[in-house]
Amino acid sequence: MRTAVLVGALALAAVTVTTPATAEAAKDPTPAPVSTSDLSTLNGLSYETVSYGRERRQDMDVWWTADGTPRPGVFLIHGGWWSSGDKRQMTTIAREYADEGYAVFNLNYRLSGQAAWPAQRTDVLSAIQTARKHAARWGFDVKNFVVVGFSAGGHLAASVGTYGDGMNGLKGVVGLSPIVSPLRAYTDGAVTTDPYKRKLRASAIQLAGGCEPKGRCSRIWASMEVAWHASRHDAPMLTAHSADEFVPPVQSQLLKQMLGQVGVPVTVITTPGTAHSSAMYRQPGVSEQVHQWIAERLGGQL
Repeated sequence: MRTAVLVGALALAAVTVTTPATAEAAKDPTPAPVSTSDLSTLNGLSYETVSYGRERRQDMDVWWTADGTPRPGVFLIHGGWWSSGDKRQMTTIAREYADEGYAVFNLNYRLSGQAAWPAQRTDVLSAIQTARKHAARWGFDVKNFVVVGFSAGGHLAASVGTYGDGMNGLKGVVGLSPIVSPLRAYTDGAVTTDPYKRKLRASAIQLAGGCEPKGRCSRIWASMEVAWHASRHDAPMLTAHSADEFVPPVQSQLLKQMLGQVGVPVTVITTPGTAHSSAMYRQPGVSEQVHQWIAERLGGQL
């Protein structure tokens, strides 16, 4: 059995994949090899870590049920001001979705100190493309998946959701305290004493390559605005915020308005308090609503 596992791992490592066929991802036409490590089986689930590109942090953990049945996918994106954090923060949540029967892809991506926008969005698109490429190995139904992001990861998830005019197979996007509008965060951070809002403003500037939203940098900031890219074939979205957190619900209200104008539904959950991101996700009833919404988008409980 161990020999078979090693042979399978080596075979996957020998495969090369091409990043998404978009103008953005095509900036680096060099194929990225898929590498495999830490293969194990836990409680009927298979798990491995693979690279979807050649740069540091272009990797993801994959959890799947190895029974030969294609299953809906859940892509998870961690938060951390775009400049910190790691997929390890999402391990418990990844296991929850894997235990429900989904094929789960828990992503790392290049941080803003390593590469400026749009590298982060490109990485998520590349990870999805890699999952498509090796769908048979991971029992992944490429026509049925959602993307779930937390805080800065929520911005990346929503950005993927409005990139182009829809994505084949993407049935929904979930953002937990998503930074839908870096421009709004930039403005809010300039007129407040809240240290988190001020940090978020500085983080958005760093994401944009160190430039503020004026002059030559205005196009970069426009690219970072989720709602400005709404189109009628975008996937439905669910977002959740605490009423008084530093990424307020108004961030998602603009998204709801803009996507609503093109006929795409957006549901915004607001819970009392100041809890942010994964802490807010663990507030009573929030994760249950998220799981139910995802199950409805992906065709019911497995």
